[in-house]
Amino acid sequence: MTTPLNWHKSSYSDGDDGNDCVEVAASPAHVSVRDSKAPTDGTLNFPAETFVAFVNALKNA
Repeated sequence: MTTPLNWHKSSYSDGDDGNDCVEVAASPAHVSVRDSKAPTDGTLNFPAETFVAFVNALKNA
């Protein structure tokens, strides 16, 4: 998989230059997650439907 172009950081990442969080990038089939402090260290890639289910479970917890 190629590196997604549009990484998004949480709007809650204000302090410490906003670097203590994860960034997320989506393509039609996958969602990629990386550490904002070390963006070149690698990414975790999930099928889009799996990531959506994960986020929905967090919202309902």
